[in-house]
Amino acid sequence: MTPLIAKTILIVGAIAWFVIRWPHQRRSWKTPVSKNQRTTREKLLLLSNFMGLGVIPFTYAFTGFPRFADYPFNPALALVGAVIMAASLLLFHRVHRELGRNWSDSLQLRETHTLVTHGLYTYVRHPMYSAFFMWGLAQLFLLPNWIAGPAGLVGFAILFGFRVGREERMMEETFGDQYREYMKRTPRIIPWVY
Repeated sequence: MTPLIAKTILIVGAIAWFVIRWPHQRRSWKTPVSKNQRTTREKLLLLSNFMGLGVIPFTYAFTGFPRFADYPFNPALALVGAVIMAASLLLFHRVHRELGRNWSDSLQLRETHTLVTHGLYTYVRHPMYSAFFMWGLAQLFLLPNWIAGPAGLVGFAILFGFRVGREERMMEETFGDQYREYMKRTPRIIPWVY
């Protein structure tokens, strides 16, 4: 494992995320929205996540900026990051398949929206966020830089911290007691923990 291979793994992983998401994105555009909370705040949260998991690490991978924040590369940590990236891609793919037409990249519910509680959703309420958390963790291990490495986790934390409560309130308003019962028995993003 070298720094170049670690950066390549991160870039290929990000491209794979786009490839996985694209057909689901296109299909979701065809399903009418029944409830939309895509506000300016929501767009800013998505932007912070994109900056942390996209712009900052890609800038570092292609230019080395900001070099002053570099620390010595550790091949063993980068290997751990590669494994976590692969696991996040598998999780991301499976989440999209399980959600089907219920998927949206924003705080929106589709006209045909149903509550998904099977498969991965048996273990956590938000496995998509679990996948993003894993991507941020992989980035931390793959990029030996005090800014670019943790930027993904910071971007994700901002998105998650300011969004998940609103998302869950929207689900409660739509699915009522069914969602409240689901919340009681199912952790948010880490099975058996949180």
